[in-house]
Amino acid sequence: MRIEDIRQRLLTLGAKPIHIQRVLRLWSQALPQEGGKRRPEDFLPLEVREGLPAVLADMDGLARIRSEHPGEDGSARLLVDLADGQTVESVLLPRNGLCVSSQVGCAVGCVFCMTGKEGLLRQLGSAEIVAQVALARTRRKVSKVVFMGMGEPSHNLDNVLEAMDLLGTIGNIGHKSLVFSTVGDPRAFDRLQSLEMGQVRPALALSLHTTKADLRAQLLPRAPRMSPEELVERAELYARTTDYPIQYQWTLIEGVNDSEEEIEGIVRLLKGKYALMNMIPYNTVDELDFKRPSWERAAEIARTLHRRGILTKLRQSAGQDVDGGCGQLRARDMSGANQTRPVRVIRSAASNAAD
Repeated sequence: MRIEDIRQRLLTLGAKPIHIQRVLRLWSQALPQEGGKRRPEDFLPLEVREGLPAVLADMDGLARIRSEHPGEDGSARLLVDLADGQTVESVLLPRNGLCVSSQVGCAVGCVFCMTGKEGLLRQLGSAEIVAQVALARTRRKVSKVVFMGMGEPSHNLDNVLEAMDLLGTIGNIGHKSLVFSTVGDPRAFDRLQSLEMGQVRPALALSLHTTKADLRAQLLPRAPRMSPEELVERAELYARTTDYPIQYQWTLIEGVNDSEEEIEGIVRLLKGKYALMNMIPYNTVDELDFKRPSWERAAEIARTLHRRGILTKLRQSAGQDVDGGCGQLRARDMSGANQTRPVRVIRSAASNAAD
């Protein structure tokens, strides 16, 4: 379901734009529809009041918690049921952040990611994305939303940007606190660059992972074939346009992308750029043959980069103690579910273009 679908249902009931904005604002902020100084009967037309409970019931059914997995770091990984029985993952982050999913599955096929193993099942509608935020806000304050969960946002641009537009206006999230995370796609760069002043322009996080084009093709087999140099060039243009530094994401994998050669490559690419390097030690997955480097090695790399002039933060993947790397909760749930349940893979035009 898209936000536009909700608007059309309310319009059909006789709601005016001001009524629709009120309903969507209260929903996205997890506030009661009957709250505030004005009661619904003082504000909404009779036909809207009579039809609203059914609309709200459908909106509430867009995202429900199937299971919650609290971490010792203050995070909590949520396995979220969608209305059609599919599941996605959201993560409540420390300091009022939330990581949301934009797709069920993912077409990029990153070899170190559980989400990529099942391919793309379907896109999330913009309302389903916002519903993850509304659901999280029933549990704690959310003032930052990062699109780093299941899926590749650039493969679902219309829905992701529509959700960001609502969240960055009546959803009460600051534009810099909306983070569009991507492996890098010309369509995403073009669309984000075309956003005008006054529109919701999110911060950009770019999953780099290596400075070597051939290794990147192995790690991200169905990502667009843009070289690391091209990716940084396009990202830097967006950074200078928006005055937001680019957040480069680097999943640090032992023996894969933790070499001195890679450190030199990062310095070559990012020295003098408006950038922040987020170094994230790999979240080990039993089913995959990749290893997490020691914290000492990761810290050494971060210190070296910092000394060489690259602003670097060493991040801890949220929920390490609950074995909750992206896609793992869904994978465990699926393995324990009825194995006869059919799963149909839908290949969108966007995913085909990424192959």
